[in-house]
Amino acid sequence: MADSKLFSSYTLGRITVASRIVMAPMTRNRAIGNVPNELMATYYAQRASAGLIVTEGIAPCANGLGYARIPGLFTPEHVAGWRKVTDAVHAAGGHIFAQLMHTGRASHEKNLPAGARVVAPSATPLAQPIWVDPDGNLPASTPEAMSADDITSTRDEFVHSAQCAIDAGFDGVELHAANGYILDQFLNTASNHRSDVYGGRIENRARFVLEVAEAVAARIGADRVGIRVAPYGAFNDMVADEETDALFTYLTGSLSKLGLVYLHVVDHSSMGAPEVKASLKADLRTRFKGTYILSGGYDRGRAEADLVENRGDLVAFGRPFIANPNLPALLESGGELAQPDFATFYTPGAQGYTDYPVVG
Repeated sequence: MADSKLFSSYTLGRITVASRIVMAPMTRNRAIGNVPNELMATYYAQRASAGLIVTEGIAPCANGLGYARIPGLFTPEHVAGWRKVTDAVHAAGGHIFAQLMHTGRASHEKNLPAGARVVAPSATPLAQPIWVDPDGNLPASTPEAMSADDITSTRDEFVHSAQCAIDAGFDGVELHAANGYILDQFLNTASNHRSDVYGGRIENRARFVLEVAEAVAARIGADRVGIRVAPYGAFNDMVADEETDALFTYLTGSLSKLGLVYLHVVDHSSMGAPEVKASLKADLRTRFKGTYILSGGYDRGRAEADLVENRGDLVAFGRPFIANPNLPALLESGGELAQPDFATFYTPGAQGYTDYPVVG
């Protein structure tokens, strides 16, 4: 609709997206051997009508491959596999960012390749189990507390992976600093018990995230780097505390100074997590001078209203994209949305992945 802000174009760094609709990153576990494949290229190309696609979490290094069948992006084989995906999305007129996600302590050693290690800010294991093929759910492996050298090498691995993303044809990268993965593990006191310069005070807990963001931006350009954060996120045993607001206002202001292209703020209250206070969202919106992506249980009406009220610039939709490859057209026409099959969210193969019809 001509008067709809949701369906208007928007300049995001070096690209112009056709609408304000973002396909949110969603783990789908289809990368057999951790290598992107033709099935994944089909899946993303089917959803290329999104203004911007952000991929599922992609491990930037071997230590980050803690889940079964998640893709990597740090070898020539990975680059070649992702090139099939980006070429397919671009051929369909879409744009796509790679989400770089290191699992950290949300890992099981049986999911890692030979020589890789489960590492985290502190040697505190995740309480919930981790799926391992073919064993099923197993207790998460106890991580090794990262040494200073580990921290430096992990930062460098993010930088290398970001360059691989550009080599593979991605339009940019999103650093996953939410949902209890390694960047978030440094931010959160539930997982960070360090007493060095990476633990304790909020400035110290934010240090690793800022170092990674700065280094990645220096390599590929800040206008191709976004970041995802989840204040009050509860996934993977994250816990809010009395410093949560101060931490994220400090972090956001510091990220803004780096010139990152977007801040993607997750509110998972629609899935049972504590709600991110409206006052905090407004504060982060003011502090971050780049593009602000809203996320968390949106439908068309709420998305349109928040854009009109200038609460954000783009809106991410997650699960609706699973069963509705052409979600933007359905949102615009008011068509009925299909419901996804939860049983096939994380299973291998085409069922519940590329077999949802394009309708409307």
